[in-house]
Amino acid sequence: MRVPMRALLAVGLTAALAATLSACSSFNRATQGMADALTLYKPEVVQGNFVSKEQVSALQQGMTRLQVRDILGTPLLTSVFHGDRWDYVFTMRRQGVEPQNFRLTVFFDGDTMTRYEGDEMPSETEFVDRLSPRKEFKVPPLEATEEQLARFPAPASPSASAAEGDETPVGAPAGNYPPWRRPADGRF
Repeated sequence: MRVPMRALLAVGLTAALAATLSACSSFNRATQGMADALTLYKPEVVQGNFVSKEQVSALQQGMTRLQVRDILGTPLLTSVFHGDRWDYVFTMRRQGVEPQNFRLTVFFDGDTMTRYEGDEMPSETEFVDRLSPRKEFKVPPLEATEEQLARFPAPASPSASAAEGDETPVGAPAGNYPPWRRPADGRF
């Protein structure tokens, strides 16, 4: 029994398509890391208001909207449909740094703050530490033997040049400059 060429071609194309689709679905975190390493540049995306742990701890129930705005800044989201709710959202995506997302919602009753809820906010120092990845550098010990030090003689001391009769102080600029203070006659 002979299989027509068309049927073989259809089976081959179907197998190739299935292999391609299964390869796309295996694009996991490890392959994403490799793709990120090959990407030359990714723009930094910073959106919203960063709210620190110190700012959240300054909030107190019964504060006015103006007092809350003074502490947290202008909210990122204010809704016409939710006039008694302010949303502070912060997202940051940088190449080589884990994405950061923080959310804080403040609720009001009229002009008075009733409560707030949201993510656990980092302190200002914790946030700064998260901005760039830490790299450990090994610092070599700074040691020199007496033989190595003898190759580089110490510079002449200022007292040695004064003894030789040189009246120019060490570190004085070369050239003729106007005096630092106004002369007694008031003219330069």
